[in-house]
Amino acid sequence: MEFKLKEIEEIYHAALEKDAGSERSAYLGAACRGDATLRKQIEALLKANDQAADFLENPGFGVDINLDESQLSEGPGTVISRYKLLEKIGEGGMAVVYMADQTEPIRRKVALKIIKLGMDTKSVIARFEAERQALAMMDHPNIAKVLDAGATETGRPYFVMELVTGISTTEYCDKNNLRTKDRLGLFIQVCNAIQHAHQKGIIHRD
Repeated sequence: MEFKLKEIEEIYHAALEKDAGSERSAYLGAACRGDATLRKQIEALLKANDQAADFLENPGFGVDINLDESQLSEGPGTVISRYKLLEKIGEGGMAVVYMADQTEPIRRKVALKIIKLGMDTKSVIARFEAERQALAMMDHPNIAKVLDAGATETGRPYFVMELVTGISTTEYCDKNNLRTKDRLGLFIQVCNAIQHAHQKGIIHRD
């Protein structure tokens, strides 16, 4: 049984209005019409939404003052498992992304994303794990692949993705004076990647 994206979104949003528990479970059973895969995907989205709500209510910015100074942060030169951090290439509200050198079993440059110190509360870790799992489900040429995952010696989770270098799409278009038709061609590639995520039951909300 195939469900269109609009139907999936309608089921998801309707489920949000139900009380978590028997009411929501009964609704999903009827709405998904026996499609176990669809129900699992929607339940994963609902769980991620609940965890995000918990995070907003209890962000937990405290830092454990008993940690050794050497454990307080990572930076260029830090070694995490078989990855040596080279430079910071991105930063968000709860995590930092580094370019890293994988040393084994093969040598290559990768992107390593790790939760910030002080943000490693249960709710944030749950959101991080949900993001990691969502990305691992993706298999599309325009979406970076998850290669590995683990945790630091202090217990903070991280995951490793293929490193994609370059400039932003808008900067590329302006630099090469692309015509509107060519710009739309690139935009369609982005839309195809987002559609792939939707087909996996993932809704991009940025």
